[in-house]
Amino acid sequence: MSTLIMGIVNVTPDSFSDGGRFVDPDAAIAHGLLLRSQGAHILDVGGESTRPGSERVSPRVEQERVLPVVRALADAGAAVSVDTMNASTALAAVEAGARIVNDVSGGLADPDLLAAVASTDADLAIGHWRGPSTDMYARAEYEDVVHEVLRELSERVEAAAAAGIPPARVIVDPGIGFGKKGAQNWDVLRALPRIAGLGHRVLVGTSRKRFLAEVLSADAEDEVSQPRRDLATAVTSVLSAQAEAWAVRVHDVAGTRDALRIADEWWRPAARRG
Repeated sequence: MSTLIMGIVNVTPDSFSDGGRFVDPDAAIAHGLLLRSQGAHILDVGGESTRPGSERVSPRVEQERVLPVVRALADAGAAVSVDTMNASTALAAVEAGARIVNDVSGGLADPDLLAAVASTDADLAIGHWRGPSTDMYARAEYEDVVHEVLRELSERVEAAAAAGIPPARVIVDPGIGFGKKGAQNWDVLRALPRIAGLGHRVLVGTSRKRFLAEVLSADAEDEVSQPRRDLATAVTSVLSAQAEAWAVRVHDVAGTRDALRIADEWWRPAARRG
């Protein structure tokens, strides 16, 4: 299976799924090392929650949270990504050892971010985004969600190129859950081959998101548990791999690894089997 697994390391008190569990740097480092041992190829370290309704934090606070974790994980030999919308945090994290800057806003939140990344040798993950988490769904109005996501991603790729980031360093992320309501997310996921057709690596992040729970709870009144969300995430990760995703960003690395291994065996040509 060529699709990589990006393990999520949230160094925040308020992330929607595991906020507060790893806000202590030592706990975050230990969690990152565990995810790596479970099969994560990349560790994505974030110090600012992007859950719906969340407020921004200052770059200083963000850096206090993430830099010790990025440095320790990179020193341990892990491939590290920093999940940030701030140019100053991106630069500091790359200096600390991060190889990828994962900006869910695609350079829209901080106009200096694209030029900052261009000045390094780091790759850039460009997310599709229509505004901050405080009013994430206010702009979730589309005439043709797939066409508009493709167009807006292409515009951000062009902006990255204009800032000096070559295409080989660009990753695109369709921004599942960001400024998109339930059915819109499914439309975008079904269009992953078209997004891959832009010619860049594609990163997909569905992990534990609300649109999965909406499907699972359609005939039930109870809250959808984390294990059920993780299983749904593993399914979407396999389908994303089938649709040419370069990497999937997940909380449950072990379950995703197992699902991808089973899918790999299913798809393996008969001539290659023992």
